[in-house]
Amino acid sequence: MTARDDGTWEVRTEGATRATSVHDRKDEAVSKAKKLAGNRVPSQLLVYKQDGTVQTEQTYG
Repeated sequence: MTARDDGTWEVRTEGATRATSVHDRKDEAVSKAKKLAGNRVPSQLLVYKQDGTVQTEQTYG
């Protein structure tokens, strides 16, 4: 889950060439990403800060 140049946040699954979803707010993107990761066990969720560094990492399964 990363910030985009236009100020929105995108959720993307590993290996995807396009965003799964795009959100105006970071908390909305985190919520969507957690749901996706929870449905794909095992999986890992990486949440990035605006500057591109990893903020949190969560493993499911």
